[in-house]
Amino acid sequence: MRNSQTNQWLGYPADARLLIVNADDFGMCHAVNRAVVGALEAGIVRSTSLMVPGLAASDATRFLADHPEIPFGVHLTAISDSVTNRWRPVAAADKVPTLLDEAGRFYDFDHMPEFMARVRLDELETEFRTQIEAVLAAGLQPTHLDWHSLRIHDRGDIFEVMLGLAKEYGLALRIANRSAIEMLQNQGLPTPDHDVLDSYLLDPVDKAARYAAMLRDLPVGLSEWAVHPGLDSPELRAIEPGGARIRQADFDFLTSQQARDIIQEDGIILLDHRALQAVWKGKGGPR
Repeated sequence: MRNSQTNQWLGYPADARLLIVNADDFGMCHAVNRAVVGALEAGIVRSTSLMVPGLAASDATRFLADHPEIPFGVHLTAISDSVTNRWRPVAAADKVPTLLDEAGRFYDFDHMPEFMARVRLDELETEFRTQIEAVLAAGLQPTHLDWHSLRIHDRGDIFEVMLGLAKEYGLALRIANRSAIEMLQNQGLPTPDHDVLDSYLLDPVDKAARYAAMLRDLPVGLSEWAVHPGLDSPELRAIEPGGARIRQADFDFLTSQQARDIIQEDGIILLDHRALQAVWKGKGGPR
């Protein structure tokens, strides 16, 4: 690839291989919380993302308040994972009716097309803004925004809502595709140079081998991995039957000696979003 503009903006050599490993879904449930904390304390994860509507968000919030040195983002959430794992909005329900089904909860992943067909952008912005404000009201200082489950590759209007909020609040934003990377780098905003890896899409059977190969083949520039550690427990199997093995496989590799060894042997530099945020904040809105 061409020389990485992000490497230059962040002060790293042109041939440096930079990697953000961010643990998504902090606050989803206790099994995920324990795994995220373990991956932060003993693994290669360097930041996390707080799911404000999650069932265990209060515990995750307390942990972040007690550990202000840990960088984290707001995991903007408007989609539930499944019929067994549903969340309500943080905003008042009457302010965001197009985000909710007849039971007053977020649509689940299988009904995302229905959600996409009816959601109003002003209501989506209201919910996302309320989630950000809830984090700030708790005295926490996030570094970035990312999102949960939403498939927005063909919804530039939803991406623009998130981008506007990131600039307004002085936060970096997860960038998921090539067109957005080029657009924002042309505006002088540092981003990853490559498409974000969603670890949930990797087969858990050979995930450790895949991870090891991807680390060894990590390209020059900044990459981001959105990982999903969790502990395969009765709690997690009850609320996410198909996801427990996927999340346990993530946790096992992220906390392994193999992962640490490859990072060291290959000279990979682990970062978080704070370096990006410093530039984004300077080019954002009034906050």
